Amino acid sequence: MIRVNKRTEVAWEEGITVTDLLEKLNYTYPHIIVKVNGELVRRHAYDTFTIPDGADVRVIHLIAGG
Repeated sequence: MIRVNKRTEVAWEEGITVTDLLEKLNYTYPHIIVKVNGELVRRHAYDTFTIPDGADVRVIHLIAGG
């Protein structure tokens, strides 16, 4: 199981990547920060960074105001 933002649980799958998880959860914002177990995942690594079972994932949307 993967826990996202301390509230949503997603079934873990072998080889699931950050990109896969974001697609499953319909995150489409252009500016997102992702941390897996406290480790920042760079955008260029979303397609290759695999998420371990039991991971704590934080997805943060960057929003500018004015």
